[in-house]
This record gives sequence, C-alpha cells and structure tokens, in this order.
Amino acid sequence: MACREPRSARCSTGRESLEGISPITLLIREELRAAVTPGEHALTIGVFDGVHRGHQMLVGQLREEAAKRGLGSGLVTFHPHPVSVLRPDVQISYLTSLETRVERLRATGLDFVAVVQFTSELAQVSAEDFARVLHEEAGMRLLMVGQDFALGRNREGTVDRLAEIGTDVGFDVQPIELLPLENGAVSSTRVRNALADGKMEEATQLLGRPYSLRGPVVQGDQRGRTIGFPTLNLGFSADLALPSYGVYVSRTEIDGEHFEGCTNIGVRPTFDGTRLMVETHLLDFDRDVYGSVITVELLDRLRPEQRFDGPDALIAQIGLDLEATRAYFA
Repeated sequence: MACREPRSARCSTGRESLEGISPITLLIREELRAAVTPGEHALTIGVFDGVHRGHQMLVGQLREEAAKRGLGSGLVTFHPHPVSVLRPDVQISYLTSLETRVERLRATGLDFVAVVQFTSELAQVSAEDFARVLHEEAGMRLLMVGQDFALGRNREGTVDRLAEIGTDVGFDVQPIELLPLENGAVSSTRVRNALADGKMEEATQLLGRPYSLRGPVVQGDQRGRTIGFPTLNLGFSADLALPSYGVYVSRTEIDGEHFEGCTNIGVRPTFDGTRLMVETHLLDFDRDVYGSVITVELLDRLRPEQRFDGPDALIAQIGLDLEATRAYFA
C-alpha cells in the first residue's frame, strides 16, 4: 500500500519493512490507516461513551485549535471499554452502541474517527510506543486531552509524561479542564447514575440532548394489543445502559417522522414476566413498522414499574399514564 505523507519511514511498502514491529502495534497501525485522512492532525483519544457535553466541548476546542495551526482534526476511540478488558469482573454498560457513538462523533465535524480495538495486549503497549504510532500513522502534531487523562501500560502516560514524549517525538500536548456541571464534572459515569435513578432531566443536561435508545422493532407477544394499548417492542443489546424500570414520556423517530408516546421499561410483573423489555406506545398511531429501526427519546419519568392486581387495574393506570403523556406535550 502507498504511504500517506507525512509519515515516518516506518510506514511499510513491503513485508520486509514490518520487521521489529510487534503484532499488536501492527494491528493498531492497520486500524488507523483504515480511517485516517492524509496530512497532519490534532488528535484526541478516549472511549467517548455517550458523546456527552464534556466530549462535545473537547472536540469543539480540538477543531478550533487545529484550524489555528493548519491541522486536520481526528479522534481515536477504544472499543470495547478498557475496564471490561482490565477488570473482566466488572460489568460495563454502554450509553450508546459503537455504531451510534461513531456516528455522533463524525457529526461533530472531525476529519476522521478511528476505532481501535482494546485488548489485553494493547494494555501492555507503552505510552511512548502508542504515541509514536499515532505520530507516524495519524500525523499527530497535537494531542488534546482532559487533565485526568492517562494512556499506556499501567496508565503511565499522564499528561506530563506525554508532554515529555511529545518533545522527543514531535507533538504538543494540550490538557483541557473537565466541563463542570452543578455537583461535579460531566462524565459518562454521571450519565449512567442519572439513568439508574430515572433522572431523565439530569441525563439530558449531561448529554446535551435527551437520552435515546435505537434499535429494530421486533415481534412481541401482542399482549399490549390485547388490552387495547399496542406497543412497539424495541430490540436492544444486553450491554446497553437502561434507565431504571418504569414508565417514561417518550418521543420516537421512525423514518424521519416523530411521534409522541409513552415507553415502559421493565419485566411486566403484573403478568409474572421475567424478560426485560422496552415497549413504546405511540399516541394516535396505527401502522405496521416491524423491522424498522427506530429511535426512542426518553424525556421524563412518570412512575416506577409496579405490579397490579390484574389487567383491569393495569389498564386503568395506563389510561392515567397516557393522560399525563398528553399533558406533557400540550
């Protein structure tokens, strides 16, 4: 393959030039080459789960500084989450799918977004080796990260250490302050905590947009239709972060159209359910959309999930939920 300029002499034009390069470093190079645009770049690195307001601020400052320096702008995101590799006993839930994460990051106007697979082997790569790969393969001339950022084996690549490496390799490091919001900095963890508490207004503030779920409409057991309230059953990944069980005011996008409605997240205890489901009832809607990919924004929590004495009591409560939903949008 042809080398993109500027790159160092380590950019290979033949198999013989790969001598001395570790397999994991070679893999990183290949992942970068698949995404990187030609030229020199200002970069940022991280997971960027949720692409919340803190991430958006960082990317905005990165693009602004890149323009001042005549550089392109790029971002390297890791997947899966490093914690899931380093601490396999810890269950990680994602605020968005990888596909949605990349889509949102590209929408910020970056020149490229590269996904690097995080593995136990990558965790052993030194900060200097990883930085050199970014310098050579992505033309990194500026690295902009949060003040608490650390990279490389045993998190050795602190901002100060990366600045030292940059002096030797040929790139600048510019730390930025984390975005504060009320009780602390904006973070993916804070968003997850807000979801776990059903605090959708706080989640919206942290994300800069309503929290949403995206997936295909899948076949359910038609129970909602039998009691007069048909629902769209959303297919979702088991590792997706969900709000606490309950009923939520929602807005659903289907093929570019938006519909008001009410969404239940839970196991339907009134019917002795055990399977976690996300079911959305749309107001004044009667269309067959099975198989369509929809996006459901969760705007406000009406109540927690609860067990009712029987279908009649549940139907009465659903009626009240829909009245509250219409009032929300009035």
